[in-house]
Amino acid sequence: MIAAVLLFLAALTPEQAARAERIAKDIRCVVCQNQSVADSEAELAKVMRRIIEERIAAGDNDAEVRGYLVARYGETVLLRPTAEGANIVLWAAPAMVLVLGALWAFSLLRGGAKAAS
Repeated sequence: MIAAVLLFLAALTPEQAARAERIAKDIRCVVCQNQSVADSEAELAKVMRRIIEERIAAGDNDAEVRGYLVARYGETVLLRPTAEGANIVLWAAPAMVLVLGALWAFSLLRGGAKAAS
């Protein structure tokens, strides 16, 4: 088993290995606390790294590898979720909070100026 894995890993070109590492850094380990599969030593992270390498060796591009992992584990596997669907709320929330905070501060300052007059 170990020999088969070593032979498979040896089959990746340096460019493919770099791609696998880059993708693994963007994929969340589903059993770890906010850790990428590249950084995790959990068994599931090792399995996910192997899947990434297998998909790259099979000729998948980066988007296809990510899509495969999302289909298998869900969108929570992405460390940087897409800004589509329900995720748009997560992407827009910081801006909305900033705008609401600015409006609130402006109303306080404006109210204080009226009270001083």
